Amino acid sequence: MISGVYADAFVEAQAGGAALEVRKAAMRDIPRILDLINGYAAKGIMLPRTEFEMSEAIRDFTVVTAGSAFLGCGALHFYSPSLGEIRSLAVAEQAKTHGVGRKLVGALVTEAQQYELDAAFAFTYVPEFFRRVGFVEVERGVLPLKAWKDCVRCPKFQECDEIAVLRVLRPTQWATAAQMRGLATPDEQLIQIPTPRIP
Repeated sequence: MISGVYADAFVEAQAGGAALEVRKAAMRDIPRILDLINGYAAKGIMLPRTEFEMSEAIRDFTVVTAGSAFLGCGALHFYSPSLGEIRSLAVAEQAKTHGVGRKLVGALVTEAQQYELDAAFAFTYVPEFFRRVGFVEVERGVLPLKAWKDCVRCPKFQECDEIAVLRVLRPTQWATAAQMRGLATPDEQLIQIPTPRIP
């Protein structure tokens, strides 16, 4: 779940402020990541996380800071050798118009490309933000079955209103996977290969 970002999180940082630093998260960031994510969870728009969960997943996370201010976090979680999810994307209220969301997604997409993933997906309440950073909407049911493992503990599981978005990173590889989908192992099999919605 990646709903703690705003549609206007695309705007550049204002002049005169501290420079934004984008870096991989460290263990010392866990309390601030938890504060941010669980703050949104208290509003019912993200799943809560525990210190234990964060300790296990800290290598997935990237953070944005400006001086001593902690402005946002996001994670790239792998589901198969070719597909990853951008998740736990959250931007601090005071930074919602400073371009933090765009910087986070850009860093996570770059990381996905470095790992040679064919595509990255996300679940969101702000598809307009993701459209501006190269994602397209897809039907939720076309994503890997493994992507639903967190959904079963979500209070909105039976009436999910998040929108699935996808960014193809290696079109040739993605097309080849579509042709070979019948050869995938049951653990990696997709319900159907995601294709963009045509407006």
